[in-house]
Amino acid sequence: MTLLQFLRQARRVHHQFISAGPELYRLRPEFVTALWSSTNFPALKNEEKFENTQHSAGDFLREHILTVADFSQSLQDQRVLKQILTEATLVDWNALPCPSRNDKGFGSLTGLAGVSFRALGCIDHHVDEGYMPTADELPRNQPLIIQPGPGSCASLIVRELQRQTLWADNTVEMVQVAKLALSAILIDTSNLTAEGKVTDVDREAVQSLRNQIEAPQEVSTTQYKWDLEGFYGGIVDAKKNSLDLLTVDEVLDRDYKDWTEKSQSSGQNVKIGFCSSVKPIRWIVQKAGTPEEFLKSARSFAASADKDLDVLVVMTAFTAKDGQFCRELFIGVARENEAALEGAKAFVEQTSSQLGLIDWSPLDAEDIPELTGDAFSPLNADSPLWRRLWVQKNAAGSRKQVAPLLRTAVARL
Repeated sequence: MTLLQFLRQARRVHHQFISAGPELYRLRPEFVTALWSSTNFPALKNEEKFENTQHSAGDFLREHILTVADFSQSLQDQRVLKQILTEATLVDWNALPCPSRNDKGFGSLTGLAGVSFRALGCIDHHVDEGYMPTADELPRNQPLIIQPGPGSCASLIVRELQRQTLWADNTVEMVQVAKLALSAILIDTSNLTAEGKVTDVDREAVQSLRNQIEAPQEVSTTQYKWDLEGFYGGIVDAKKNSLDLLTVDEVLDRDYKDWTEKSQSSGQNVKIGFCSSVKPIRWIVQKAGTPEEFLKSARSFAASADKDLDVLVVMTAFTAKDGQFCRELFIGVARENEAALEGAKAFVEQTSSQLGLIDWSPLDAEDIPELTGDAFSPLNADSPLWRRLWVQKNAAGSRKQVAPLLRTAVARL
């Protein structure tokens, strides 16, 4: 595996059912902005230059990015009808969504029924799912790093590549790679300011990358002054505005993960889906129309064939106009399932104080009179299905912390 192949996996495209192209640009403009900002100053080779527009970037993405949908289409085009086995290094996750029941490190992806994967290595900053084999069972020099704590998985990747002396010399290309890696770390850690998410691993990676980027370069293009704040600000703005053209379903699906847990007493399976949003709940509700319409959309999303959820969680994280970083948490039982209901209630009882869950009130300072106070009562009810909405005062409690707490509450029933 080459260095660039390794780094590309660090920013895995989450919209696995979308082919690389203009539609991917619409769904993830901040991804393209980071790529454009990293490769245009200094510029790519003339034949590889692209503008940060849906059409031009769409062509560039189609040529250089492979999504699951593209992989699936390629197999169809080649008329590959038999089951195939491919090898992969897992980055920013440590378990495939459809793991093998018998062999550790083996599994498959939704949407690729004809492909089985063998995980040769892993670099991740989430809770260990117990999916990977031991280091002794992996090929030589393949990484097995599952280290919860750092705010960005890219920080762990940079550290490991440097440790293995795979991070190349200070060439123009490597400056571009360094910027792309830096963009991931800065976004994941809110420019190293996110409370409870920043560790020395992140700080050291950022300093190392900045040193590389800001070192004098011998380039044929016009010299420029590196503007870190402008670099970060442009990507943040693209991310903040990235939801404007999406449907409610696309907003929920944009940053989505799910897990299935089994209640130890009843043996019932509970599938839990987590949606993360950089816009406040009122913004999503306003896009849906009303709180009732939001509930309808959320339940339809949860019941869709590729989700099939028992519990839907929506976590929002945004910066209010006064500069305060805010979090909101919505949990809704999506269908009749006693273990799901009791697990959600147990989660609230066990973690309410830890997460600082308080009655919801608007934090976004927007003037939306019809979406205040009692208007949100439909999001706090016991029937026909239990659901609750809170302000989460513990701003350090991201999905990486909250998801394991809910999963544990369900599993221990």
